[in-house]
Amino acid sequence: MATITLPTVILPRSPKGEFKNEPFVDFSKHDNAHAMKEALTRVGDMLGHEYELIIGGERLRTSGKIESRNPARPVQIVGIHQKAGAEHAEQAIQAALQAFATWQYAPVEERVSLLLNAAEIIRARKFEFCAWLTYEVGKNWAEADADVAETIDFLEFYSREALRLAGSTTPIQYPGERNQLIYIPLGVGAVIPPWNFPFAIMAGMTTAAIVTGNTVVLKPSSDSPTIAARFVDVLEEAGLPPGVVNFCPGSGATFGNAVVEHPKTRFIAFTGSKEVGLDIHERAAKTQPGQIWIKRTVLEMGGKDSIVVSADADLDQAVEGVVAAAFGFSGQKCSACSRAIVEEPLYDVFIERVRERVEGLTVGDPAANANMGPVVNEGALKTIVHYIAIGKKEGRLIAGGEIVDTPEKGYFVEPTVIADIAPDARISQEEIFGPVLAILKAQNYDDALAIANNTEFGLTGAVYSSDPQKLERARREFHVGNLYLNRKCTGAMVGAHPFGGFNMSGTDSKAGGPDYLYLFSQAKSVAEKPR
Repeated sequence: MATITLPTVILPRSPKGEFKNEPFVDFSKHDNAHAMKEALTRVGDMLGHEYELIIGGERLRTSGKIESRNPARPVQIVGIHQKAGAEHAEQAIQAALQAFATWQYAPVEERVSLLLNAAEIIRARKFEFCAWLTYEVGKNWAEADADVAETIDFLEFYSREALRLAGSTTPIQYPGERNQLIYIPLGVGAVIPPWNFPFAIMAGMTTAAIVTGNTVVLKPSSDSPTIAARFVDVLEEAGLPPGVVNFCPGSGATFGNAVVEHPKTRFIAFTGSKEVGLDIHERAAKTQPGQIWIKRTVLEMGGKDSIVVSADADLDQAVEGVVAAAFGFSGQKCSACSRAIVEEPLYDVFIERVRERVEGLTVGDPAANANMGPVVNEGALKTIVHYIAIGKKEGRLIAGGEIVDTPEKGYFVEPTVIADIAPDARISQEEIFGPVLAILKAQNYDDALAIANNTEFGLTGAVYSSDPQKLERARREFHVGNLYLNRKCTGAMVGAHPFGGFNMSGTDSKAGGPDYLYLFSQAKSVAEKPR
């Protein structure tokens, strides 16, 4: 008699208790360090696997391929991926549209359950995902763990937010009527995440879209498609219906633009450079034949972030915060401190203390847990070296400034500090996205705030001061989306620090905040008068 295999039934789950951030791993403990080393070995044995496109639940291969390589060892292929072209855009959109027909009506509890199941799977495989991040984008153990923890946080937080949104009511009930305010999904969206937080930002944008009832065409960065592929595997394991998330690595100029411009694309969620973000915004604004809506863009586009060090600051605290924010993950964060603006009385001693601290940083293979790993690819290395050359002409080299040669020919560059930079200098104004810190002298606190606000960006910033009045002025006058007082300007925590910037830093979308899911929804007011 033939055995009948019944489909797995995943019962809806609800969040347990209030939201709490996922705790970080203490790698100083032997058991945790051992678990990470074991995970690196296991994942190392899985490198080089070929992954398919996933469109409507079907797995497809293409003639063009994308090779994801370990930036610490470029000869090592992390994953081989199919290269979606413009011809796949229509397929992916149609699959997402077909799935949207039913997914938009799925009970919110079912969508929430999917996210919670995925969070549980990732939590159980935390070290494995840390290892993938180390191999694919060069994160050391702590940076990889922070990325994984933030991924779990987004899933848990947006689950609770989706339930809260589903319980929304009108401010009043009009006499003689039953009034409702219902938040409904937008439709099919394009999710275009960056490579620098290839797990957290990718997963956060994707799950914010699907938990509110939308369906997605996911186009990960060509530098980090393997992490996205492993995440889509988790979603499928957690109960994702076919077509809700369509996994399509590909060129931004062909596949990406085709999806952005498609008349059935309802929204685009993007994190990346200012130039690409503005191009997406412009393409999305142009109405296509057959398009019946104004496309929505959710954009986070980088920064030129400053830490102001006042003359009354705790010097040890300020030095530690600036160095951590400037050189964590080799400065490859949109929130990274790229400018330290120091009041004149502390300027010389601050430079000397930063130089000493930076000289103690180790640069090397992130699998061995060096302080700083590689930059993401050869193009990034060339750009950073170009800016260092500019900086040497614009200021005084304090530390670093050279490529680090390794037997594996990885993309390593020394942590670089350049002082005496003018506020309008190129390395004071242009986003470098690498381990380069410019130090600027301010005559006083007024001057420091004026310099801090002199760029086209407005993402993160910080002030170190023991004067409550100076801190209050920063609250009012320092024009950034995420301001930190007496702490570093990186490390936004979901729920506590809703993240998104002003000006050319994006649409201030506040990921990880209470209003983020509104961006993937539209409000429908319903008034019923009893017969």
